[in-house]
Amino acid sequence: MLRAEHLQKVFQVPGRPPVVAVEDATFEVGDGEIFGLLGPNGAGKTTLLRMLATIIAPTSGRCWIGGVEAASAPDAVRRHVGFLSGNTRLYGRLTGRETLRYFGRLYGMTDNAIARRTEELSDALDMSSFIDRRCDALSTGQTQKVSIARVILHDPDTLILDEPTLGLDIMSSRAILEFVIDARERNHTIILSTHEMSEVELLCDRVGLIHRGELMALGTIAELCASSGTENIHDAFLAMVDAREAAAP
Repeated sequence: MLRAEHLQKVFQVPGRPPVVAVEDATFEVGDGEIFGLLGPNGAGKTTLLRMLATIIAPTSGRCWIGGVEAASAPDAVRRHVGFLSGNTRLYGRLTGRETLRYFGRLYGMTDNAIARRTEELSDALDMSSFIDRRCDALSTGQTQKVSIARVILHDPDTLILDEPTLGLDIMSSRAILEFVIDARERNHTIILSTHEMSEVELLCDRVGLIHRGELMALGTIAELCASSGTENIHDAFLAMVDAREAAAP
């Protein structure tokens, strides 16, 4: 399970007022659940996910992943986490196999375990025809498969996915969505940030709506639509933003 309590991130910019990127984020995501994080550019989605993944430290607040408190044991938390972004890049001069070996060693895996897991993932993701080619020679879809394999190489129980289909064609996006659905079926905890309403409706058990760094609402799609008097998650989000803006001083 993933749990966040009152997470806040304030960026200090010399000569300018501080920027509050995330304000008082509190929520939980259970095993076998896909939690969608929905909001416009600049809403704080990526900052929040990077705090959860221990890539950046929160200004205040706490989070736990796999029962481990992130601030006190970040390395232990990282063993539970796989982080995938639509902006993920691979080292072009390494092959897919070399990439997995490199990250496997960073995860503290033995070479035998890395080799065994590489073969498993190569079969599962149909990578045998290109896993020994350099990453700078791979197609977008092939690159994304290697990225997925890198994320799940150490078999993490929590997946943090930051717009993983961003910029991908329909076939590559389908591979990502199938991967997410399969991970839920294997009881992983998943938090997914996306702009795509269709992905939210297809995948998410619950959704958090974030605007200007604040989680405005949490619930199932049906609950959010009912509370906003709308018929779909797109309209629910816009209605809540409009209400928040109208109430602002």
